[in-house]
Amino acid sequence: MRRLISALAVTSCLVTAIPTVTMAQGGLPGFTLFSGVEGKNQLPFRLDFGGQSNGWDRYRLRIPAKKSQLAIAQLAITYPEYFEGTFDPKKVEIRVKNKAVPLSEVKWDKEGKIIQIYPEQPVPAGTSVEVVLNNVKNPTFGGMYYFNCQVLSPGEIPLLRYIGTWIIAIS
Repeated sequence: MRRLISALAVTSCLVTAIPTVTMAQGGLPGFTLFSGVEGKNQLPFRLDFGGQSNGWDRYRLRIPAKKSQLAIAQLAITYPEYFEGTFDPKKVEIRVKNKAVPLSEVKWDKEGKIIQIYPEQPVPAGTSVEVVLNNVKNPTFGGMYYFNCQVLSPGEIPLLRYIGTWIIAIS
């Protein structure tokens, strides 16, 4: 009888754990054990349409207020060479307090694997920022993709400063 109860307990734990893992892959960042990126450098994000390979999506890449200690005059997002998705530079937004910030320019360098975003006015220090990439065509093949965030503050030496990494899983 004890073996039967133990077996049922273990089975129920395994069965209930599977949907939790699946839901974590459906657009929200899940729990990452071995990524190579320290936890303090992992940035939150959301994929509005589930992150399905070869599908269209909207990426909501967030920068917490504690990470933006200086104003942001330029934002650069680099991504790996093996990410074969596409972006629509005309449909990129920066949102602060749920309001769109006017942009002066968005450059997508396909060969250099970088998206550069220039707000008209620097985004104030200490504010939460959301970068919205609309009309993203996900890669044909699923995988784990590291999108790195770098910023340039007004008046700084023109070197981009690393803020963190969004670890995006496409299934």
